[in-house]
Amino acid sequence: MSIATQPEPTATDTPPDARGQEQQLLVAGMHCASCAARVERALAQQPGVITATVNYATQQAHLIYDPGTFLLPDTANVVAELGYQIQPISRAAERQADAEHNRAQKDWLRRVKLSLPLAQLVVLISVWEAQTWARWSVLALTVPVQFIAGWPILASGARRARHFTPNMDTLIALGTLTAFGYATVHVLIGGRLYFDTAALIMGFIILGRYVEARATGRASNAVRRLLELGAKQARLLQDGKERLIPVEEVAVGALLRVRPGEKIPVDGQVIDGYSAVDESMLTGEALPVEKTAGEQVAGATINSGGGALTIRASAVGTDTALAQIVKLVQGALQAKAPVQRLVDRIAAIFVPVVLLVAAATFLGWWLADGDATKGLVSAVAVLIIACPCTMGLAVPTAIMTGTGRGAALGVLITSGEALENSRKITTVIFDKTGTLTTGCMQLTDILPATGQPAQTVLAHAAAVEAFSEHPVAAAIRAGARQRGLDVRPAADFASNTGRGVTARVDGDLVAVGRGSFLAEHGFTADLELDRKVETAEQQRQTVVFVGWQHRIRGALVVGDTLKPNAAQTVSRLRSMGLEVAMITGDNDRTAHAIARQAGIQTVLSEVLPQDKVAEVRRLQAQGARVAMVGDGINDAPALVQADLGVAIGTGTDIAIESSDLTLISGDIAGVVTALELSRRTLTTIRQNLGWALGYNIAAIPLAALGVVTPILAGATMAFSSVSVVANSLRLDNFRRGRATA
Repeated sequence: MSIATQPEPTATDTPPDARGQEQQLLVAGMHCASCAARVERALAQQPGVITATVNYATQQAHLIYDPGTFLLPDTANVVAELGYQIQPISRAAERQADAEHNRAQKDWLRRVKLSLPLAQLVVLISVWEAQTWARWSVLALTVPVQFIAGWPILASGARRARHFTPNMDTLIALGTLTAFGYATVHVLIGGRLYFDTAALIMGFIILGRYVEARATGRASNAVRRLLELGAKQARLLQDGKERLIPVEEVAVGALLRVRPGEKIPVDGQVIDGYSAVDESMLTGEALPVEKTAGEQVAGATINSGGGALTIRASAVGTDTALAQIVKLVQGALQAKAPVQRLVDRIAAIFVPVVLLVAAATFLGWWLADGDATKGLVSAVAVLIIACPCTMGLAVPTAIMTGTGRGAALGVLITSGEALENSRKITTVIFDKTGTLTTGCMQLTDILPATGQPAQTVLAHAAAVEAFSEHPVAAAIRAGARQRGLDVRPAADFASNTGRGVTARVDGDLVAVGRGSFLAEHGFTADLELDRKVETAEQQRQTVVFVGWQHRIRGALVVGDTLKPNAAQTVSRLRSMGLEVAMITGDNDRTAHAIARQAGIQTVLSEVLPQDKVAEVRRLQAQGARVAMVGDGINDAPALVQADLGVAIGTGTDIAIESSDLTLISGDIAGVVTALELSRRTLTTIRQNLGWALGYNIAAIPLAALGVVTPILAGATMAFSSVSVVANSLRLDNFRRGRATA
């Protein structure tokens, strides 16, 4: 059946689960992890819902429900009453969500540009608080920060309070409005100024929201980029003629032509032709795989050879290998628990407690002493001293300082979850190709025949391969250049695709290729050379023979090589008490050869993308906390499934989008730096929150008893904030190679 005849896919098209039917929903309006938990609870309580999972990172919900009793419109109305919106996933809905997310990000940036400069002016002008002009100036400057730039936070806080579900927005709104109101009263009565408190709190919180908006949606981008990898068109063969059609119209059994350099549109079987196909996006293999009649090919891989292929489509649409990888990424993203941020968990308890204490303070003084004014002053002191400045600064200042320092060291910390998980990692799994190894074919050895100079063998081979675009030929030419060899010009070049090439160098016919190819051209072998070649082939390395004047003069070994600092990185990770393993789609012998060089004992070879996810899950089921390090598209599902995904920045966008940490360069020594820095950042956050909580636990009772006045409350709160910021700034002193707890 042609895919073009099917309606645009939505979540309702997904197959039913054994316990019910599945549905994916887009959720709009979530501002924090506690929002996700609130929506999840609401969905789980609806009639017919069996299980509900809401992921704040992807802004999506996953339901398993009984189709006989579940009603989506009623559920949407219930969620809407809480201030959120849900709708089934579709391409149109995703485009709309993307547009709204981009608008929100730009809106927060505009609010940052408005609030922070004004907040700084408020602090500066407050120095002249005795001057009348200064008092009214700071009031005028604080109003736009509080009520224009901070309006979304105030509105969200009021909405959550109205539904008796307070969150961090409620705490911020309550604290800043209390500080603003108290400061306004003091302007009127000629007291001290406190506008810097309200302005700075709101400015920093808005900056944190902008940073968060930039990060939100990255996981969804990973899926979107995966989908974009596929071919957009296919060359349909009908009646001996080619016709370009959208790939969605390809039906199972259709004959397709794939020219050199083109993407293979769908999964299929080669019917005619010969070429090499770059399958690295699926297998991680650096070397293109030769394909001829009867071989299987996968959609989105590239015909990188010189020949055209005719294939018969065997899987289209959601049945292709690429679609299965997309499904794996989506499943792993949804299975990962929503990030429960420490501040939101604390705020859920802290807000109602502070409100109760403030109310009890006012009533207590009024009833016990008959002094309503004393009760009001003490209640205001409670609210000011409990203002979430310290808690609001605890996380963003540490994250901004830590991520800034990480960027300077070549490490991008791309999610809050990475900070929590890095401390718990017990096992690090490295992908092989492009991660532990360079990912490029290189000349690794020259095996000359008896009495034959090695440089002469390489020079003759490079002369012939000057006409070839094959990756092996490129490696041979690069090897000759690196050794500064004088490569003579060649003539009468001829190619036997997949087997070898010939050309004349200084009048001699030189052949480069497989042993059988040279034998057919009458070149005799050298027994000692055969023994050397056998050793190389046992390690499953690529070997090409070189011959002239009727004799095989030598062989060249080409393969992927270990990165220079790979072994040192593995050693440092093991010294941190971590288990280290390697996983690859490559063959067993090659994998073990690379692992031995790197000092890795645990090797998982010949592993397909879906099996990489299974291996990560298997280790997690055994109690391991797994960090996955990779660079390829085939690594994306495993990066998402792992407790900590670390992407090599020189790799694919898909791997980077699917990860929690990104190494800007290909230097895998950054894995150690990333783990140490993220652990150090998390430790700093916990120290900040510990100080914030300790400060409030100690100060709130004193304020309630009237010991701490509103003036002293403002001063101690400022001191608390400075302490948190100073502690966070210590991350700027972090250096590479410093092991942390």
